[in-house]
Amino acid sequence: MSASAYFQHTVAGPVIFAGVGLHTGSHVRVAVRPAPVDAGVVFVRTDIHDRDNRVPVKPDAVCQTQLGTVINNAADVRVSTIEHLMAALAALAIDNCVVELDGPEVPIMDGSSEPFVQILDRAGRRKQEAARRYIEILKTVAVEDGDKRASLSPSDRFEVAFEIAFASKAIGRQRVDLVVDEDSFRAELSDCRTFGFLRDVEALRAIGLARGGTMENAVVIDGDRVLNPEGLRRPDEFVRHKALDAVGDLYVLGAPIIGRFEGVLAGHGLNNAIVRALMAKPSAWRMRAHSVELAEAV
Repeated sequence: MSASAYFQHTVAGPVIFAGVGLHTGSHVRVAVRPAPVDAGVVFVRTDIHDRDNRVPVKPDAVCQTQLGTVINNAADVRVSTIEHLMAALAALAIDNCVVELDGPEVPIMDGSSEPFVQILDRAGRRKQEAARRYIEILKTVAVEDGDKRASLSPSDRFEVAFEIAFASKAIGRQRVDLVVDEDSFRAELSDCRTFGFLRDVEALRAIGLARGGTMENAVVIDGDRVLNPEGLRRPDEFVRHKALDAVGDLYVLGAPIIGRFEGVLAGHGLNNAIVRALMAKPSAWRMRAHSVELAEAV
């Protein structure tokens, strides 16, 4: 384990970017700023002034999981589609930061986490003088919904396994299983884009979703064909994106996991259900911190 894994980190300085929301279609400007030790990740809606506009990320803040992860606070201030940025923060070991945005949704960028990784690389990372805390899984916890399943089980490292199956020949059945750390996330998951079916677009837009979706920020499938002229970035890009989503959805726990996540045909809903199931079973996990003295000896 690298010495940096023993300490909390924040971004070294502010970084600003902008983009369009996948579902709202709104143009949103975002600033990621440093935060103190133990602050966690906090979203701030700078366009809201008449009530509490701070939305801390925590398991019970997730209020909606249809085609994305949405969080809110007691004043019902919401921030949508946080999962791709959260995955980048998790992978780059950013424990504490403030994410200011002047709209309701984190920009979708190119549909993957890679732009967020590049943005955070520009900001840089600063070590903080406090031990990083980990959630160590002690007993297996699982949730099911029909043929869909998600589980967390003991392991001595963070592992993510995911399996999907679609009738479309463009996807079929895919599985990925890997140890997730900064290097593997950058190399194996970060560039994998969200995806959707052309047949669903009109229905989604009718209920206020996918208004900003284009082939610039999603893989679009029509029947058995991928419509994007450039094709796929990887043969199994679809399941790798699902694994990326899981990394982001699990980071609402507020700490990295030492354990194994497995998802079968799962999505944001089951990802959050397993988070809540874990929190409801205190005997299944413990908070573990590496001592600064040990880190200094590395």
